[in-house]
Amino acid sequence: MNDLQESPVDGQRGPADHNIREQIIAAAYDHFAHYGYGKTTVSDLAKAIGFSKAYIYKFFDSKQAIGEAICSNFLSEIIVTLEESVSSGRSATEKFRIMAETLTDTGVFLFSNDRKLYDIAIHSCTEKWSSSLKYIENIEHILARIILEGRESGEFERKTPLDETCRAIMGAMKPFVNPVMLQYNLDDLPRDKNEMISLVLRSLAP
Repeated sequence: MNDLQESPVDGQRGPADHNIREQIIAAAYDHFAHYGYGKTTVSDLAKAIGFSKAYIYKFFDSKQAIGEAICSNFLSEIIVTLEESVSSGRSATEKFRIMAETLTDTGVFLFSNDRKLYDIAIHSCTEKWSSSLKYIENIEHILARIILEGRESGEFERKTPLDETCRAIMGAMKPFVNPVMLQYNLDDLPRDKNEMISLVLRSLAP
């Protein structure tokens, strides 16, 4: 598989480093935090920020594009944190456990402490925004590296095709990675998370 990919900037216009773009993103985040992504329009943002609607459209072609920018920034931070956490593992087995726990704990923290950002993440997932798709792709890259490391060290079996193994594990982790599903599984954490990790590791055993 390829190296990790940076999240795209779909729907953005104008100079990439324009400071007005960052002002719009920051103001939009504050507005979404108070009123929610779904209930906010570009006209609402324009009024709150003090720009005309037409001026905002010089930098973003839609409300979703602004949401994408916010979501992309946050998801990129999660991937960086995930990479740092996984690198501390002393074995592939430990790295997988750290990966699954970090992803779950991050989702729970977001749900508990920033529900409006969690709301944006749900929109990103259900509407298949590019930021969400790239986030999952990056997780798959990290997982594939862990599986390959485990196969080279003799910790994991080698018979199952790598892509099949990764798909199956991503499916097992989905209730804890997908924000839409995670919100309905909070009552049974951490038991379900630990059982999932143990089940996956048993399936990987040589």
